[in-house]
Amino acid sequence: MIRAMMAVLAVLALAGAAQAKPQDRYAQNGAVKIHYVADGKGPLVVLLHGFPDYSGTWKPLTAALNTAGYRTAALDLRGYNLSDKPEGVAAYAMPNLVGDVAAVIGAEQAKDAIVVGHDWGAAIAWQVAMNRPDLVRRLVIMSVPHPANFRREMATNADQQRNSQYARNFQQPGFEKNLTAEGLAGWQTDPAEKAPYLEALKRSDFGAMLNYYRANYPSGTGAQAAAPAGVATEQKVKAPTLVIHGVKDTALNAAGHSGTWDHVEADTTIVMFPQAGHFVQWDAKDQVNRTVVDWLKARP
Repeated sequence: MIRAMMAVLAVLALAGAAQAKPQDRYAQNGAVKIHYVADGKGPLVVLLHGFPDYSGTWKPLTAALNTAGYRTAALDLRGYNLSDKPEGVAAYAMPNLVGDVAAVIGAEQAKDAIVVGHDWGAAIAWQVAMNRPDLVRRLVIMSVPHPANFRREMATNADQQRNSQYARNFQQPGFEKNLTAEGLAGWQTDPAEKAPYLEALKRSDFGAMLNYYRANYPSGTGAQAAAPAGVATEQKVKAPTLVIHGVKDTALNAAGHSGTWDHVEADTTIVMFPQAGHFVQWDAKDQVNRTVVDWLKARP
């Protein structure tokens, strides 16, 4: 009788787990409320999207991570979708963005997390790892070189300088008037994802999105390619680090990852996907998902 009851309870528990849905949650960083989508059980993985994106960019990876026994928290960065959209360039300075990640980890009642980032999310992830090493167990970076390497490329690599012209455009006052949700969502070619992308971008603040560039992106090239105030470049990352890059990325050159090992004290893995572009988490999603899960499982 007892065994039968235990079997029934186990089946019910599995059914409940199968029916569980991602939860909308919020974390508070001072006056700014950050929305994130939480799912699964296990070690915490915090996922940070980039431009022009939202928390839904991580759906394929979070599904793989949840199945593998991890809890995921995918943020809408400030200015995007359901998160607050504070006014002014200063609100998007890097220390505030690092604080948003710390707030989500705290809201999850965790002492640290595996931190995953793409594009601006990767830039933030590098900074969290350097400025708050106590919060980062493992670091997974997609597309963006370590900030010291990116500064090097902006100073010396003419190809990267040309590829960064879009960012210099974004830094111009009022450039957000040139942006539309339809244009920004153009990269997303999955028909099932197009509608939610448009909805998320229509809820976002285009000026806030460009304030990331105004506050944190190098404003010049060559000798003027200095990192803005608040953007660390010299501290070494203490956590094991996985870097993933799409070689066809036309915004960030693969060459920027050369020498990453000089800035990480732990083991460093760099994986290049030759046929993927900037949105590598979609262009090579099956390979990326498998790479991330296997890499994490090898480093419990």
